[in-house]
Amino acid sequence: MAKKIPNIIKEIRKNPPQEINYAYQQHVSYSQMSLFRQCPHRWKLQYKDKIKVFTSSIHTVFGTAIHEVMQHYLSIMYEESKVKANDLNLEELFQENFINEYQKQYKSNKNSHFSSAEEMREFFEDGIAILKFFKKNVGKYFSKRGTYLVGCEVPIITPPNKMYTNVLYQGFLDVVLYNENTEEFEIIDIKTSTRGWDDRMKKNEDKQFQLILYKQFFSDLYGVPLDKIDIKFFIVKRKIWEKSDWPQTRIQEFVPASGKVKLNRANNAIKDFIDEVFNSNGEIKNLEYPKQVSKWNCTFCPFKEDQKYCGEGIIF
Repeated sequence: MAKKIPNIIKEIRKNPPQEINYAYQQHVSYSQMSLFRQCPHRWKLQYKDKIKVFTSSIHTVFGTAIHEVMQHYLSIMYEESKVKANDLNLEELFQENFINEYQKQYKSNKNSHFSSAEEMREFFEDGIAILKFFKKNVGKYFSKRGTYLVGCEVPIITPPNKMYTNVLYQGFLDVVLYNENTEEFEIIDIKTSTRGWDDRMKKNEDKQFQLILYKQFFSDLYGVPLDKIDIKFFIVKRKIWEKSDWPQTRIQEFVPASGKVKLNRANNAIKDFIDEVFNSNGEIKNLEYPKQVSKWNCTFCPFKEDQKYCGEGIIF
């Protein structure tokens, strides 16, 4: 017999945020803010000048396919049963999603390939290894005891800076759970990584801000106290150290600090970004958007060798 869904989950599902009206409203996201903090000039080229560049890679294709399969498994597990979830052919689902996403991005790249057959095979096999480990060990990471799935890809749309009501932050929460016993929510963000996050990645505030802002905005939208919302990065690794002296796992969890200090820093970051870039009516300001030239910023920039738009990155 299916468990009775708590009223608070029903209310959240029945009251999604109002969609953005692009006729007069602007959309911002965590990735926009992060890009602006790295290089205002690149942000300006992509979001003000709307110069379209192909930025997908085999990594983004892989990440999308892994997300979709894990989310589908968790949906079946929580809404039906773990037995039915385990009956899913995850290899087949991953292969279908992996191929479909690659074909989608292939078309976006003017029908040009951006990966080789050998690379695709490597990433596919990595995905199968991750999903096998995930299915075998899911009970270590996800419990059904008193816990309900609020949803996957739960939308968040809200004005982060109340002085700019036409500038709306939009994001999608990978997995949101609710524990009826503790009355606590957990927002989980799935990340794919080659070998996991090291200390430098964990200390990267820009990465932390994504989940911290999700916590703030989920609280604002649904009236959930901040101390009743937990956040966690769920990191899946393509590769493991075969000769490690310690047992290796395909899954790494990281819980960033999200107390008052971190919440204030994240809120100030998004508010400052909006204040710097937009007019009060929501239009992008005509400013000098400086180039932040560095090896880290320029290595993966699509404009780095294009003299028409930048060209600074060629020094590397």
